[in-house]
This record gives sequence, structure tokens and C-alpha cells, in this order.
Amino acid sequence: MATKSSNGSKTKSGARAHPAPSKSGKPQNAIQLLKSDHAEVKALFQRFEKLGEDGPRDEKEEIVRDACAKLTVHATVEEEIFYPAAREVPDAEALLNEAEVEHGTAKELIAKLDGMTAEDDMFDANFTVLSEYIQHHVKEEEGELFPKVQKSDLDLDALGAQMAERKDELMAEVEPA
Repeated sequence: MATKSSNGSKTKSGARAHPAPSKSGKPQNAIQLLKSDHAEVKALFQRFEKLGEDGPRDEKEEIVRDACAKLTVHATVEEEIFYPAAREVPDAEALLNEAEVEHGTAKELIAKLDGMTAEDDMFDANFTVLSEYIQHHVKEEEGELFPKVQKSDLDLDALGAQMAERKDELMAEVEPA
């Protein structure tokens, strides 16, 4: 079930032996890139939770803004590049449809948070719900969707390179100059 990748080498997953590096210099295929994003955001959720109910509002606000920016970029990359490619994978359609609906709900919560400050009574609650929602989404992606994609003929390295490039473009737009 191997496919030939652009560098001519073959692997079971259809991936090239040497994935293209991201801006950070770390080579990542599509799945690795997405899992790395998941881990980054999970760490932010944990930092927020660790601050507790009475934690410093300015620190909470910084964490929330960072997480929301990262989630927005991640969702855009998935929706523009990863999900359309993954639709070629057998038995992935229902999971992808569900993931897109989950993205819509996450975007609504992010929009609510964007309109709030850490002083708002519902700020912590909205971020906590977003955190729980994203953790559920990640569990399904990593446990169900990603294994299907890894078994497919998709060139995950080429897809990862394309996703890393788009992610870098989007991050440049959200990072302060």
C-alpha cells in the first residue's frame, strides 16, 4: 500500500523519508504537526487551570489570548489543507464532518472570549468550556481520525510541509510585530 513520494522513496504511509522542515526547523509530517499543536494548546490549558479561580487576571488573559490565536490558526490549517486531503481516506467522512462542526462551536467560544476581558464574570467559564471541548476534539482526532489517515496513501510529509508553510503565514498575521 505504499505510494511513491516526490523524492522517490517509498514508505508504508506514503510519506517521504525526510519531511520538509517547518519554520522552527523541525521536520514534521501532517500528523506530527497537528499533534504538536495539540500539545502546545494542552499546555496552555493546564497553565490556566493551575492558576486557579483567584489567579492573576493579567496572566489568565495572556494565556487565553495565546491559546485562542493558536487554536484559530490550527483550525484554519486543518480546514484549508488537512481535512480536504483527509476526505480521500476511506471511512473518514463522518469523523471529518463531526470535526468541522466541533470547529464551528470552538470558533463561537473563541469569538465570545475575544469580546471579553479577564475581568468579565464569564471569562474563566468560557475558557474552561473551550478547553474541555478542544480536549474532546483532540481525543477523537488522535484516537480515530489520525490512525485512519496514517494507514492511507496520503503523502503526509508533503501535506505537513504545506501545512507548516500555511501555519507560519497565519502565525505571522497574529503575532505582534
